[in-house]
Amino acid sequence: MPRQPNFQTLHARRKKRGGGFGWLIIPILIAGAVWFFWRQEHQQKIIRAPAAAIVPVKPQPKPIVVARQSPSDFPRPVLDVLEAQIALARRGISSGSIDAAIGSQTRAAISVFQQIENLPLTGKLDSDTREKLTLDAPVLTSYVVTTNDLARLQPLGKTWLEKSQQSALDYETELELVSEKSHSHPLLIQKLNPNISWTNISAGTILKIPDVNYPEATDKAAFVIIHLSDRFLEAFDGNTNLLVHFPCTIAARYDKRPVGELHVVVVAPNPNYTFDPELFPESGETQKLVLPPGPNNPVGVAWIGLDKTGYGIHGTPAPEQIGRTESHGCFRLANWDAEYLLKLAWIGMPVEVEQ
Repeated sequence: MPRQPNFQTLHARRKKRGGGFGWLIIPILIAGAVWFFWRQEHQQKIIRAPAAAIVPVKPQPKPIVVARQSPSDFPRPVLDVLEAQIALARRGISSGSIDAAIGSQTRAAISVFQQIENLPLTGKLDSDTREKLTLDAPVLTSYVVTTNDLARLQPLGKTWLEKSQQSALDYETELELVSEKSHSHPLLIQKLNPNISWTNISAGTILKIPDVNYPEATDKAAFVIIHLSDRFLEAFDGNTNLLVHFPCTIAARYDKRPVGELHVVVVAPNPNYTFDPELFPESGETQKLVLPPGPNNPVGVAWIGLDKTGYGIHGTPAPEQIGRTESHGCFRLANWDAEYLLKLAWIGMPVEVEQ
């Protein structure tokens, strides 16, 4: 018969041996010490090792693929938004800065065309609209950067005083220059020219830009209507045919938006600008300053003064922001639109401002 274990004897033996596993303590302590010192040394090596330089990758604009460009392919219907914006602009119907994107200004421009063509006013580039909206020539053209382009570039002063001391308020970059020449958003120009280094561009560089020209201004407009709620301006001939449709910026404050019939009293290309510190108390300036002409002048490249003191239709140094409610009261257009409207305007021309 097997003997029953004597638990008291077993307990005494374990106690004598250090609880049964006491013999493992010393090897464990030695191994732990070795691991600790190895880990400390390894961490120091990691800290001492030079960190790899992290170079931020600047996202590049995704290139735009443009449809066939052979002259033999025209005329043909537009295929996409970019082509529609260019085709509309060639008819004097502006969608703002050409950007190949559907926005409120592009939808408004499409609706104007649909109205002219007696199509349903959807504001969408549907099949019926594309079929009517045709292109007679390729949408892109080549632009060669010239030495005159580069010579006219200059940084823009930070303060009103600095701006008043410049020889001109001209373009700051070649990208800004070609964007305005092609009625385009700078991001679109970058997408059309993905391999161009805009900070180190040289004369002779060939760029791809939208080929946009408004119809030749053969006569003056009979009148202009400004729609405040929709933020656009339209000019008509004597038979009420639409000549141009331009997005415009209006006053931020309701009490600064004149409603009713006004008249043109001044037509001035490339105007200077008189800065009045009373209108810009936040500027810190205390004296009136005269700013020289140029596309970065606060009123851009054209001023059409109205018979309400301080009010006019003019250009802007920020064409991408046209169509907002942020002016002090005047009606802002993109520089290329203000310059074209100048050709249509005349002293005494009626300008009807509607809600």
